[in-house]
Amino acid sequence: MQQQQRQRRMFTAALLALVFILAAVSTTEAGKKEKPEKKAKKSDCGEWQWSVCVPTNGDCGLGTREGTRTGAECKQTTKTQKCKIPCNWKKQFGAECKYQFQAWGECDLNTALKTRTGNLKRALHNADCQKTVTISKPCGKLTKPKPQGKLHLLKATH
Repeated sequence: MQQQQRQRRMFTAALLALVFILAAVSTTEAGKKEKPEKKAKKSDCGEWQWSVCVPTNGDCGLGTREGTRTGAECKQTTKTQKCKIPCNWKKQFGAECKYQFQAWGECDLNTALKTRTGNLKRALHNADCQKTVTISKPCGKLTKPKPQGKLHLLKATH
């Protein structure tokens, strides 16, 4: 009989412990749900507008850019950001625009120039880049065919 009473007490204690744990968990969950969620602040601040990257030294490498935005209640309307201009990019099309170029075309004998076209591959920091660009360069030495007659005559006389 004592053994049955002991088993009942243990069962009751275990049941009370389980009820206590479930109550604690449900209170914690209820507490989480009752907290008001953070509301996203609607800002009247405009989008950041960035200037071109200005290198610290020379015309490429590390530098800075200035950002501005508008808005009556904006805490910050200007800021400076670090940037980098790759030194191997063609600067004539904008230091922040990278192009994939085709092979050089044939030499135009009228202008003594050869050209090639480049398609925009990548623009840094949403730079305003042309979709395609064309570059030209001098053809180099133009080799004119030498008349064979005089050379041939010289060899024949000797």
